[in-house]
Amino acid sequence: MTRGSPLFPDEGAPAEASERAPAPLAERMRPRTLDEVVGQEHLLAPGAPLREAILNDVLQSVILWGPPGSGKTTLARLIATVTRARFVGFSAVLSGIRDVKDVMAEAEHHRRRYHQRTIVFVDEIHRFNKAQQDAFLPRVEAGDIVLIGATTENPSFEVNAALLSRSKVFVLQPLDTPHLVTLLRHAVEDEVHGLGERHLDVEEGALEAIAQYANGDARVALNVLELAVGIMGSRGQPAGDPTARPRLDREMLSGLIARRALLYDKSGEEHYNLISALHKSLRNSDADAAVYWLARMLESGEDPLYLARRLVRFASEDIGNADPQALQVAVAAKDAAHFLGMPEANTALAQAAIYLATAPKSNASYTAYTRAAEDAQRDVAEPVPLHLRNAPTGLMRELGYGKGYEYAHDADNAVTGMECLPPRLRGRKYYRPTVRGFERELRERIERWEAAKQEKGSR
Repeated sequence: MTRGSPLFPDEGAPAEASERAPAPLAERMRPRTLDEVVGQEHLLAPGAPLREAILNDVLQSVILWGPPGSGKTTLARLIATVTRARFVGFSAVLSGIRDVKDVMAEAEHHRRRYHQRTIVFVDEIHRFNKAQQDAFLPRVEAGDIVLIGATTENPSFEVNAALLSRSKVFVLQPLDTPHLVTLLRHAVEDEVHGLGERHLDVEEGALEAIAQYANGDARVALNVLELAVGIMGSRGQPAGDPTARPRLDREMLSGLIARRALLYDKSGEEHYNLISALHKSLRNSDADAAVYWLARMLESGEDPLYLARRLVRFASEDIGNADPQALQVAVAAKDAAHFLGMPEANTALAQAAIYLATAPKSNASYTAYTRAAEDAQRDVAEPVPLHLRNAPTGLMRELGYGKGYEYAHDADNAVTGMECLPPRLRGRKYYRPTVRGFERELRERIERWEAAKQEKGSR
């Protein structure tokens, strides 16, 4: 098997080099068999399709989609171990179109000469552009290669449609806290690859604290454990008892895990997932969920003005005239966020989110505009009726501009029977108020005005 150096840098290194610079704990603790993998049972449990395809060496092109530290590269290494195919791995970060074309040409030559296909693993395939991804297609279709792509981004957006249609997508989930605790405990006890030779005394709850901080990322969890043990080593043995075991406790961890790592990418799918959750929680009048999703985004570093803009939009789109004050509250929160900045702006935004969540809901203004815009785009742009036009010049008055205009303030209840829509659109009802909140009163007003217009029109 051929293995690209970017993905397997530890293999083939001189023994003395590895002794001088041991691999990181996260690297040393990678599973060496499928049975050692923790988590992803939906893919790797006995009888699961991906496991069976790997063990029977019948794997077809796949995309492994999952968050950092969920095991995508680990799976690639296990496939490299058990497959009878030639295996080539490289990283999209370190490789260019020339590398891709060279590997494809070599794979075609190898299959013709040795009747053996090549499994190509591409880490972070979403970083390849369209031309680079297209270079895989001919060899995938010819059967020269089996492509395994790993990505943290949604393949629907980041992988070419043609390539995606020829691949099976497997979704890896973030590891939950019990899974991470299992990995950490194994690392503490393993004397060959882990920290077992240190004979650590681990306080109850210490590993759980690291696991919660890691937020589903095995690499982060193991890195924190290794750093904590390194700090303990630099301080020497506990004072007063040279035989005492080094103690890993929550107090010494507190400085390392003071702030939890949150999975977030301002330009990636998680950004849109979170803002969608916030918007839909507000629409569903769930104030607690709205504040939680708002906090998730702010604590991850989201621009407070972006969130303020979304709240302003929500106030008009999903509340509208059911509570006209909602827009004022949202705009005030936007001004406060601009004036204060973070972290002081967080409470102003939370206040607005709570108000919007608890306000009566109506999308009548939104749907009214949508209907009117459809007519404006679809129908012939009729001229403004003459009676609605101003007539500032004599010529315009001679042409009939303003003729027949009825001044509303001269009419009873300031309502006339005058038509204000173009002739083709007369009778259209764009705004259809609900009976929620202030819109109940608006609906009653409109009904009274319609009755008055019909009465005046019949005279």
